[in-house]
Amino acid sequence: QVQVAESGGGLVQAGDSLRLSCAVSGRTFSSYHKAWFRQAPGGEREFVAALKWSGTATYYADSVKGRFTISKGNAKDTVYLQMNSLKPEDTAVYYCATADNRNRNNPSRAPEAYAYWGQGTQVTVSS
Repeated sequence: QVQVAESGGGLVQAGDSLRLSCAVSGRTFSSYHKAWFRQAPGGEREFVAALKWSGTATYYADSVKGRFTISKGNAKDTVYLQMNSLKPEDTAVYYCATADNRNRNNPSRAPEAYAYWGQGTQVTVSS
């Protein structure tokens, strides 16, 4: 059974940093694209960042570009999201997701392109 587990969320002040971790288990997904999404209260799930399966390319939403960094962890099927200069508008539940095929050469920004999702981790940024 595939499990996606996020960790690292919390309550921080504006300007602080957090690092989210995502671990995928149950199958090997190291050859598939990974992504982070977030969903604020009353909002839709939105794309944050994605990592190409090879680790050679990253993609970001304009709202987080220059502040967030997605990267592969040393452990197999682990992905990080380093979040710097956090803003109150970054407050949301953050979800990690993995694709389960290589139909796309590059990661998609659409949630439906990802087959497995974690339960999410809450990030709250106070002003």
